[in-house]
Amino acid sequence: MASRIRPLAPGEMSEQQRGLYDAITGGPRAQRPQHFALTAPDGSLRGPFDAMLRSPAVGAALQGLGAAIRYRTGFGDRERELAILLVAAHWSSEFERESHEAIARALGFTDEELEALRRSDITAFDGTEAAIGRAVVGLLAGDLDDDTWSAAHASLGEERLFELSTLVGYYSTLALQLRIFRVGA
Repeated sequence: MASRIRPLAPGEMSEQQRGLYDAITGGPRAQRPQHFALTAPDGSLRGPFDAMLRSPAVGAALQGLGAAIRYRTGFGDRERELAILLVAAHWSSEFERESHEAIARALGFTDEELEALRRSDITAFDGTEAAIGRAVVGLLAGDLDDDTWSAAHASLGEERLFELSTLVGYYSTLALQLRIFRVGA
């Protein structure tokens, strides 16, 4: 399936688009270990980041939220990637799955765990990871029943439950944008 938008090379960008581009390529995503490329060989942004350039004001807010979710929450790296991969599986988001599986592999996820997450199967996880997985599955279905809420609240507390619901919403937004613009991996 062909992309519905042509990626913007740096030389084609408006001043506002270039400011957002610089924030993405010079921010924490670029300063941390790279498990997937943020840019294509021509310098254009990959994945959801190129789409964000279509509305720099909204894109800047969205990428800022994403940076906060990725780098400034109470979640450990494995916990965060487990949640992201469940969202990617739910929305069949190829870019999210491939890019975050690369991160997950670097964090020690096994092939069996990754395969289970592709099926939204959280039985391979226990403790806090299982509570996160059950909560994400519930959030993706639209709510947390009382038992799932109680288990997640006991394991995560209110702050991390707020952060988790925001993570699910953010990555669901990206999956939708990747889908409608037909952005592949």
